[in-house]
Amino acid sequence: MKHTDWFVNDRFGMFIHWGLYAIPARGEWLRSIEKISVEDYQKYFDTFDPVNYDPKKWAKLAKKAGMKYAVLTAKHHDGFCLFDSKLTEYKSTNTPAKRDLVREYVDAFRAEGIKVGLYYSTIDWYHPDYPAYGDEHHPMRDNEAFKDVKHNFPNYLEYMHGQVRELLTNYGKIDIMWFDFSYDSPNRNDEFACMRGETWKADELVKMIRELQPGIIIDSRLEGSAHDPFLNLSYGDFASPEKVIPTNGMVNGKGESILWEACITLNDNWGYAANDKNFKSAKNVIRMLIECVSKNGNMMLNVGPNMKGELSREEIEILEEVGEWMEKNGESIYGCGISEYPKPEWGRFTQNGKTLYAHIFDSGVGLLPLANLNGKVDVNARRLCDGSEMVLPRPWMVTPFPDDAFIELSSNKLPDEASTVVKIELL
Repeated sequence: MKHTDWFVNDRFGMFIHWGLYAIPARGEWLRSIEKISVEDYQKYFDTFDPVNYDPKKWAKLAKKAGMKYAVLTAKHHDGFCLFDSKLTEYKSTNTPAKRDLVREYVDAFRAEGIKVGLYYSTIDWYHPDYPAYGDEHHPMRDNEAFKDVKHNFPNYLEYMHGQVRELLTNYGKIDIMWFDFSYDSPNRNDEFACMRGETWKADELVKMIRELQPGIIIDSRLEGSAHDPFLNLSYGDFASPEKVIPTNGMVNGKGESILWEACITLNDNWGYAANDKNFKSAKNVIRMLIECVSKNGNMMLNVGPNMKGELSREEIEILEEVGEWMEKNGESIYGCGISEYPKPEWGRFTQNGKTLYAHIFDSGVGLLPLANLNGKVDVNARRLCDGSEMVLPRPWMVTPFPDDAFIELSSNKLPDEASTVVKIELL
């Protein structure tokens, strides 16, 4: 059995972006976008106290939504740690919260049978030895006071590797290590212009990770950059396209299919943004998940808790509605992948072995064609949600189409507007 088999089977996960940036509530890139100094950002550290943080509620919601794994931002780009690192004072246990939030997260999600992952940012806007002036993203990139500052970058790498070691040593079995991110900095012409791959001593880092957690899987972003959109799997197991579902799945430079996971926001931000109410509907989420699976991919859907540690009413309601669909139709997602048959005009196919799942998004104008499937399917097709029989008729009007089978819907209104799933056994 491959160490990635569970990942291919489970297909659906929860991403959780949470940190100090939940207090200003303008997204996780706040420090970079607004060019906020460490000193001005300190007020959020001094007041961070998520009094309603209860990861058991998050875990129960993820399970209800049909999610099989989760990834939490143990440290984001601002350098703040949600765990009790011995290598920094910039951590949740030193805030008014006085809690190791990662430990509570892993315990809660494991208790619900959900695999646990940790996100770790390779960049760090707090650490004094991470390059600042002239960098593409650093909050102090244009601040002349940082122009001649010398950085001991090997010291930063020792710190970074050390924190990864802590995360993979102190919290039991970790299923996913999710790094973010690598990039080229066009504003620099020095040794720090390329922040990717061996800049992070990636070979050494990955070797350590696999020694500490032999069964772990790793995303591709130790190498991926804007010029190489996470396709290079030199240091990881799966590619991670962001806020986009690839047109035809994902392949490497040799044209070979690779593992991939689309990470998608539920609204327009990763971290909590109080004014961002542009939430995707449950119907949209369900169809995106189906699309990913139909292209041999996973989907990890993000939530952004607020400063109190709470998920929004919209996030909860959407995930609960997704869960209602998954409870009845999850069989067409878990363990499934691309079909041997092309995408139909009325929806999508997923397939598991000899079982084909027709995801119907559009009832069309009459009989729904199953192209090139006449004589190849068992006539006992059924709606997946309730087991009710679906007729595959051969009336006179389909005579000109001898190669195609057809599904007959009982009405022009789909029983499930998100996706009405018909389970078809292939002969």
